[in-house]
Amino acid sequence: MMLKVYADRMSQPSRAVIIFCKVNGIQFDENLIILSKRQQLTPEFKDINPMGKVPAIVDGRLKLFESHAILIYLSSAFPSVVDHWYPNDLSKRAKIHSVLDWHHTSLRPGAAGYVLNSVLAPALGLPLNPKAAADAEKLLTKSLSTLETFWLKGNAKFLLGSNQPSIADLSLVCELTQLQVLDDKDRIRLLSPHKKVEQWIENTRKATMPHFDEVHEVLFKAKDRILKQREMGTVSKPGLQSKM
Repeated sequence: MMLKVYADRMSQPSRAVIIFCKVNGIQFDENLIILSKRQQLTPEFKDINPMGKVPAIVDGRLKLFESHAILIYLSSAFPSVVDHWYPNDLSKRAKIHSVLDWHHTSLRPGAAGYVLNSVLAPALGLPLNPKAAADAEKLLTKSLSTLETFWLKGNAKFLLGSNQPSIADLSLVCELTQLQVLDDKDRIRLLSPHKKVEQWIENTRKATMPHFDEVHEVLFKAKDRILKQREMGTVSKPGLQSKM
């Protein structure tokens, strides 16, 4: 049976899994779970992921959720995956795990929290939360500094001093690409102080083209919708929200 991927491309972790499959030639059946319609909470989907989140996969009898676990499984289960994504070397794997764990406790709550509470909440039927956006921005700024000074070592193109991307690079870059839905000035304000981070994002994008841009098309379409809503006065500017 073909691998089934349950995802919403508006979800950062969903995009990482989809791009990974496409880059590595893994054949899969993509099943859309629309978060804005609460499809992740249906009994049918909760039979696959009781946590009610995307992405999730079904591979034969295996039902698996959490994007990092999925990326590790796919790297190990499919022989078409090139070693640099999740090396056989145990010490390199351990270091990748350390980045992924840091991602979920630092970068993700900062980036996702800021974007949600300053821009995307209304699309999910939630109110904007200026206080939560401001708190998330502080964590995001701290996380970007950590990326710049610690995880991006020396002049290497990718995380952990590597010259080839790993699943950690893809996961973290998809997280930060979510900032594209922000007002351009707001996004530049957040990213421009971190030149190594900006270059690393572009390196990872180029290493996964053309799939990276194709999978992220939905994000840019969402940005266009948000801009139109903002022009009509139905959505506040994220920069203003974060300072209230």
